[in-house]
Amino acid sequence: MTKARATVPATITMVETDSAVEMETPAGEGVLRVYEVGYNIIPTVKEDELEKIVSAIRGDIEKAGGSFIAEGAPTSLKLSYEMAARNPGGGGGAKKTFHDRAYFGWIKFEASVTAAQALETALKLKLEILRSIVFQTVREDTRAKMKAPTLREVRRTDTIKAASRYTEVVEERAPVSEEDLEKVLKNITAE
Repeated sequence: MTKARATVPATITMVETDSAVEMETPAGEGVLRVYEVGYNIIPTVKEDELEKIVSAIRGDIEKAGGSFIAEGAPTSLKLSYEMAARNPGGGGGAKKTFHDRAYFGWIKFEASVTAAQALETALKLKLEILRSIVFQTVREDTRAKMKAPTLREVRRTDTIKAASRYTEVVEERAPVSEEDLEKVLKNITAE
């Protein structure tokens, strides 16, 4: 359901929908949306050649009329399970090879729906790409930020038994002097 239309410099029209403001191109290309492509490159590719493969993906995005927002360089990682890849030299009956590692990278870009579909098709044809996914996302950075774990106080009603080898049992016979307390603390911290 479209609420309002506003014209922005000569070639792009802004369309406000219930969920967001999207841009429409006049040539009938459709609505410009933000997409992200995640890809796994087979581990047999040399690290020197990774940039060439990523440049080819960027080239496919540019050919389709997309514009870049952000990118994550491919890094080697262990996969959760083995994935099958086609052998580049074989024909239709070529055997598949299985990989338990891959180079994972991502690119966030803005393009039309048809451009995103064209990119998805192009990635499926590349033999160096083990697996890829293209999905619609938001422009903002949504990666999870690592934060330090917080300690919380736990109150217990029962007593904790002193069964550890690091604790000493001191019988109370008389009030403890500060010198005795210092000696016990030094023994604990020395261990």
